[in-house]
Amino acid sequence: MRADRLVSLVLLLRQRGRMTADELACELEVSSRTVLRDIEALSTAGVPVYADRGRHGGFSLLPGFRTELTGLNHEEALALLTAGSSRGEKVFGLSTALASAMRKVVDALPEGHRAGLDDAARRFLVEPDTDLLSRRPVTESVDKGVMGEVRKAVLTGRKLRFQYTAPDKEPRWHTVDPIGLVTVRDRTYLLAAKSGEDRTYRLSRMSIAEELPERADRPSQVDLDRIWAQRSAQFLSENHLPVVVRVHLARREELLGAARAVRAEEADSDGWVRLDVTFEDLRHAVWAIWQLDTGAEVLAPEALRAALRDRATTIADRYGRP
Repeated sequence: MRADRLVSLVLLLRQRGRMTADELACELEVSSRTVLRDIEALSTAGVPVYADRGRHGGFSLLPGFRTELTGLNHEEALALLTAGSSRGEKVFGLSTALASAMRKVVDALPEGHRAGLDDAARRFLVEPDTDLLSRRPVTESVDKGVMGEVRKAVLTGRKLRFQYTAPDKEPRWHTVDPIGLVTVRDRTYLLAAKSGEDRTYRLSRMSIAEELPERADRPSQVDLDRIWAQRSAQFLSENHLPVVVRVHLARREELLGAARAVRAEEADSDGWVRLDVTFEDLRHAVWAIWQLDTGAEVLAPEALRAALRDRATTIADRYGRP
């Protein structure tokens, strides 16, 4: 275990540059005292780790230092192969590159680690195509050419031009400064800025895309978690219809698939959950809740309860006659 930790310590310093003992301890999940002992062991073994004193000090590797650190233990290789076997390999259009990387990983393993690894990876299944009720997940299709151009613009930091079709609107051309790509529930979004304003686009609605030669106007560092959280909060604050609904666990996924956003969720009783969700409008909410039959009950707003009650009464009257 210590050998693995020493390799991880060197890799951290190679990838991130100067790091303090506390930062290394947090990453490696050990104490600062253990990190100092590991640093001393590396120095003794000839790895050029040196310390910078002072307020902004830390540990660094000698500039230009390189060493081959390709060893993977059995569980690390198994984790990579399992991740590569899931539907997530198609995210961002990198499935071919991932498959190639997996072959190189397996080929680089010692013979003792390779034995039985394929069989072990086959015993883990991540996100199959259907659930226990034979329902297929809704996966949006993204044109490979579009994905390639968008991905390239994000990585190179150049402007992106694309044709986009918003719901119930004609296709329009947009030129943006790409910031990053986010995939949520098999939907891929481009986070970008347009004329200094935040914009979010679904890649499945892009029909054509091209990277432009101009540099994008964007910060050099990015925190996608923070940006996504901010945009999610903004999205939820827009003028949509909020609905509080009780739904049976067996119908929960259907509701989540129909709702525009989920604001809160908590367990209820007898296998039900209470959800605070949003829909486009009253018509959208009536349609979505009606699909759930007796597996859901709207608690608010009263206008939605009334609309569902009126529909149910009309149908009951129709089928109540001979």
